[in-house]
Amino acid sequence: MTAKIDPFTLEVIRNALTAIAEEMSLVVMRSARSPLLREAGDLSSALTDAEGNMIAQGRDIPMHLGVMCFTVKEFLKRVPASRMTPGDVWFLNLPEVGGNHLPDVKAIRPIFYDGTLQAFAVSLAHWADIGGAVPGSYVAFATDAWQEGLRISPVRLFTADGPDREKLDFVLANVRGAPEREGDILAQMAATRSADLRMQDLYAQHGLETVNRTITALHDRAEAQMRAAIADLPAGEYRGEDWLDDDGIGDQPIAVRVRIVLEKDKALFDFSESDDAARGPINSTPFIASAAAFYAMKVLTGPEIQPNGGCYRPLSVITRPGSILEPGIDLPVVGGNHETSQRVADAIFRALEPVIPERLSAGGATTSGLLLFGGKRADGVWTTLYETHGGGEGARIDRDGAHVIRVHLSNVMNTPAEIIEAEYPIRIDAQRLRQGSGGAGAHKGGEGLHREYHMLADEMSLTTMFERRIIPPYGLQGGADGAPFRVDVIAADGERRELPGKTNVRLGRGDTVVIESSGGGGYGIPAGDER
Repeated sequence: MTAKIDPFTLEVIRNALTAIAEEMSLVVMRSARSPLLREAGDLSSALTDAEGNMIAQGRDIPMHLGVMCFTVKEFLKRVPASRMTPGDVWFLNLPEVGGNHLPDVKAIRPIFYDGTLQAFAVSLAHWADIGGAVPGSYVAFATDAWQEGLRISPVRLFTADGPDREKLDFVLANVRGAPEREGDILAQMAATRSADLRMQDLYAQHGLETVNRTITALHDRAEAQMRAAIADLPAGEYRGEDWLDDDGIGDQPIAVRVRIVLEKDKALFDFSESDDAARGPINSTPFIASAAAFYAMKVLTGPEIQPNGGCYRPLSVITRPGSILEPGIDLPVVGGNHETSQRVADAIFRALEPVIPERLSAGGATTSGLLLFGGKRADGVWTTLYETHGGGEGARIDRDGAHVIRVHLSNVMNTPAEIIEAEYPIRIDAQRLRQGSGGAGAHKGGEGLHREYHMLADEMSLTTMFERRIIPPYGLQGGADGAPFRVDVIAADGERRELPGKTNVRLGRGDTVVIESSGGGGYGIPAGDER
């Protein structure tokens, strides 16, 4: 039964909750030390109720936000509410505790009012380094979880008295760039404190009972809207698949397969037939599979629906233990967060092409396009540039694809060339569209990016982690595929070589890294090609 609340109060409180989550993200971006957070915005923010159900989120990154629907629920299984006090901030990154991969660290603050736990504020931030075998913590050759970095089980780093220096120093001793990491940790803490203050104001202004009744009403309304949206889809069973190029260890493609069952007001996503877990670092978690399924249904059926716990009640997700979407906790997962998650979304979209092609885009640059540079500046300070790259958007039934954009589950900005040149021993020699990379069609796929990084240090490390190098973005309804992703290194002596999609290499002064991101697929048969 939907709680009775007048519509004006409901909208005021709904927008206030969303504003609180969005302010959290602004706090991190304006106070963090790493360019990855303050420039690229690789972060997300959310509020949950006392049971861990999502009640509001920022305009952030869908894969993060979907995962955070589970983070507090899993956290509460390990840390009971009785152990929490006002002012606590707990940090964790374990993939098995409502997570995705180790660099995405969650800060969780319990919010109390009148002495009772009412909500949680969650700040997720991608740390530019979390330890592990290589700078930046993306280990392309990893075959176990411990090579990927520091595994943080829920630990209380802050109390009302301030930072717990002993525990904080333990964390900082196990990551590169400790001063920068500490600044980012403080930014996450500050974001959760901002949410606590704003929630105190909200409770005081409207009354605790009214706020909680409104939250219940918002859950119920979102559930009803999602059920109505699913009812508008053709009922039936649909199957789709998409493929990862490889796992970085072997050279065989790896399949993500989905069986979708649409009934009158609910949807089931069964990924049991996906391939077994990989040796390399492209495994994922059931939470990421769920995040991708939630995202797909949200954009296809109800983009205006409030994203909260009620929105997801009509959706069920099944993964198979031992598969790439539910590996053992000892297996590496760093690339699965943003590579395998996108394969999940594309498998869903391809399954639904026969029935709702008019709602779909052709395949786009559904990859992080990650280049991760590590090294030391002239002053000896360790520095890590984590750089993601957009590509061509897939075309749609009514328009061409956009150029150089992040699509689907990602929403990270690039780092401006001026920031890179000011803070890293790197010069940007070229940046332009990759002309001709979009697939042909009645509507053409968007163009990818061409960018060149010139090394100014004697020694740098480079990690690549990207897909769509072997299997390009697909065309839809007769459209052509987009051009595949490509990264080359031009050595100082002029020798040029293409890099694999997942590798760790050493660079020297004068070397240039050239990235050409994939173009989007075309939509519809190109004019003149009709048979």
